[in-house]
Amino acid sequence: MNMNKGENKKILYIDMDNVLVDFKSAFSKIDKCVLEQYKDKDDIPGIFSLMEPLKGAVKSFNVLSDKYDVYILSTAPWENPSAWSDKLNWVKKYLGEKAYKRLILTHHKNLNKGDYLIDDRLTRGASEFEGELINFGSDKFPDWESIINYL
Repeated sequence: MNMNKGENKKILYIDMDNVLVDFKSAFSKIDKCVLEQYKDKDDIPGIFSLMEPLKGAVKSFNVLSDKYDVYILSTAPWENPSAWSDKLNWVKKYLGEKAYKRLILTHHKNLNKGDYLIDDRLTRGASEFEGELINFGSDKFPDWESIINYL
């Protein structure tokens, strides 16, 4: 692996939940009683291993990885320890080699330095990110196609 490959590329962070991953896609795979038991669906053990990629996410990740130094920046629920390993396994399964050692789990996204952050929410430090925040799902960036066209 050439370590100098990404040296001159701009740094781009991509959030996982509801940006790369279709969070709600797991609901149909979980017993209804279990869904009702948890107020915060993030805390359901194993939920992150059941999620599917969001439409256009994997293709867009691959396109952006050729142009930018891309990292996956996500938050894992504190009370759901399986989420940490489930997110890693999801990245390996769907994003493969281009995402090798590029997953960062944090509750403070603003501590990461870079040029762009693609995120669907302004919480957990996203609104304080020093680079440009691209608000996925907004009027300006409703889907992956609009982001690819912009970047």
